[in-house]
Amino acid sequence: MSEILIPPSTLSPEALLAVIESFILREGTDYGSIEQSLETKVEKLRRLLERGMAHLVFDPTTESVTFVTKAQWEKRSAHRATTTRTQI
Repeated sequence: MSEILIPPSTLSPEALLAVIESFILREGTDYGSIEQSLETKVEKLRRLLERGMAHLVFDPTTESVTFVTKAQWEKRSAHRATTTRTQI
């Protein structure tokens, strides 16, 4: 099954915040030598979503959600299109 792009606007503000916080806390992303607060990380990801530079994606196989960059989504989409054409 293919991943599904979830428009952030389809979630309530509370649900979107919960998904963003969950992603940030499980990723343990290294932000370099300067530690950033959870609030700062949330705002950065929220801005990326608003500008279309990041996407919220649901994977039906794993029944999980994650965030990917615009470039990652485009690469995955191109790969799926190529795989689909190859199978036909």
